[in-house]
Amino acid sequence: MSSSIFLALDLKISRILTGLWQVADMERDGQMLDLDVAASALLPYVEAGFTTFDMADHYGSAELIVGHLHKKYVQKDTLQLLTKWVPPPGKVSKESVKEAVQLSLDRMQLETLDLLQYHAWNYADPAWLDQLFWLQELRQEGLIKHIGLTNFDTAHLKMALDSGIEIVSNQVCFSLLDQRAKASMLALCQQYGIKVLAFGTVAGGFLSEKWLEKPEPNIDSLATWSEMKYKRFIDQTGSWQTFQHLLATLAEIAQNKSVDIANIASRFILEQDGVGCVIIGSRPGKSEHIQSNGRIIDTSLSDTEKRQIEAVLQQLHPIAGDCGDEYRKPPFLTASGDLSHHIDNFPAPYDTKIGHDGRIHALSGTIWEDIAGFSRAVKRGNKIVVSGTTATHGQAVIGGSDPASQMHFIIDKIEGALQSLGSRLEDVVRTRIFIRNIDDWEPIARAHGIRFKDIQPANTMVRADLIGDEYLVEMEVEAMVD
Repeated sequence: MSSSIFLALDLKISRILTGLWQVADMERDGQMLDLDVAASALLPYVEAGFTTFDMADHYGSAELIVGHLHKKYVQKDTLQLLTKWVPPPGKVSKESVKEAVQLSLDRMQLETLDLLQYHAWNYADPAWLDQLFWLQELRQEGLIKHIGLTNFDTAHLKMALDSGIEIVSNQVCFSLLDQRAKASMLALCQQYGIKVLAFGTVAGGFLSEKWLEKPEPNIDSLATWSEMKYKRFIDQTGSWQTFQHLLATLAEIAQNKSVDIANIASRFILEQDGVGCVIIGSRPGKSEHIQSNGRIIDTSLSDTEKRQIEAVLQQLHPIAGDCGDEYRKPPFLTASGDLSHHIDNFPAPYDTKIGHDGRIHALSGTIWEDIAGFSRAVKRGNKIVVSGTTATHGQAVIGGSDPASQMHFIIDKIEGALQSLGSRLEDVVRTRIFIRNIDDWEPIARAHGIRFKDIQPANTMVRADLIGDEYLVEMEVEAMVD
């Protein structure tokens, strides 16, 4: 297997990325790492051929470290520097988006970002689409070479693609413990020529000899944020005993190949169709994995060994949901078990106002609400009714000509209106769907099924002549708030 892969014609990256998220953990006492010491600790990675580094705006001084690395020790042309922008929930201005990109450029001492990976907290707030469209404009200006996503689920990755956003990658958790990407993400990425950048493949070090035949730790006794996070994944997949069975199977395969458990765990993910690379974390100056990373590239798994691993995985409880759900809905599989160390609150997606007789209106801000005299949604007492909603956002039709993507965005808009009125999608008791083309009924129904499978409201679907040729589907809902 090659040690590198093309994300795009002008961006070739290592198949083993060096992740620098643990810099933030190392600096959690408020003391920044010495930039020169940390940068020089990364130099052996480069010399060994691991030239791609993965960072984010919130990974402590990680961006500053790689800036120092290429300014003092290595020519930038030999490196690929990937970073992320994780804005707070809610609306930000176009100017703020450019300022965020410029901040990363300044920290890394660059004129253009190789890859900027974007994270959205709340799909029900269409601000995430505004931010992606603005990032695309900055790409056209030359500040960004390529756009990637991080922690996006399948439906919203597809929605962004169908809306014309040029995306080359999606970075998600994908490991032996977390097989969510195999449900639909990998197939979508192969369809659109996108690569999955997989993190968590060694589960914060749990998939290693260190924990083989060891007693189960208390989560509060664990030393790093990564260990606390991935202990929650282990708990979701079943018992510590079942996890030990997985480790024992990996240990047997690893011993036969004279490699480590972590090598086998990462190699299994790297061999999945659609995976571009795996990301292995480094604690600069304290914990390096250069030789171990090389063994991942040099190792291969036979069909028999893959079947052995798959058989053990069948004994695990699958992590529920789609990629990235751990950051958007319970159970929050984060270091703290909630979002407290990520964000403070979620602002309402839409403005509200109190009307006559105490009813509350949610307004999405379209010109048609004033022209035609209606609200996106109205709450009176414990009842909420949401107007017929199409895939309109500003001047754009979200989802392009794909009926499922339009439907998912419509549900997002409706969910945003419900959130603004103190409600949620689970409160919906009736949906009415109007479709233009009868042949689109199944993808639209399946999109409805994905979002409402555990809610199961009363539903009606009919064919109708919708206003606006570009709209393939429209939906209205009713909700009851306890």
